[in-house]
Amino acid sequence: MIKHNSYYGGSVQSVGFERNGRRHTIGAMDEGEYHFNTDAPERLHVVSGELWVRAEGMADFVCYPAGTSFEVEAKSGFDVRAEQAVGYVCEYL
Repeated sequence: MIKHNSYYGGSVQSVGFERNGRRHTIGAMDEGEYHFNTDAPERLHVVSGELWVRAEGMADFVCYPAGTSFEVEAKSGFDVRAEQAVGYVCEYL
């Protein structure tokens, strides 16, 4: 089943799907700063552009350019900053 998600007035959008029992989303993020909470652990792959990420409890943002990924723990949150549009794939672990 495919599901469309829209956040922050449409500035972040994704299409979610399941494959082999695992959930994924493929999305795009317009420039801006956003906060997300997690229920499950996630691995986010940056596929276009670069994304600045500050995990819960961290003081500074860390840059993740296209071709890199980062993981976020379950039941936590993280801030992201996109200086230009960013494409990503999220795996729910």
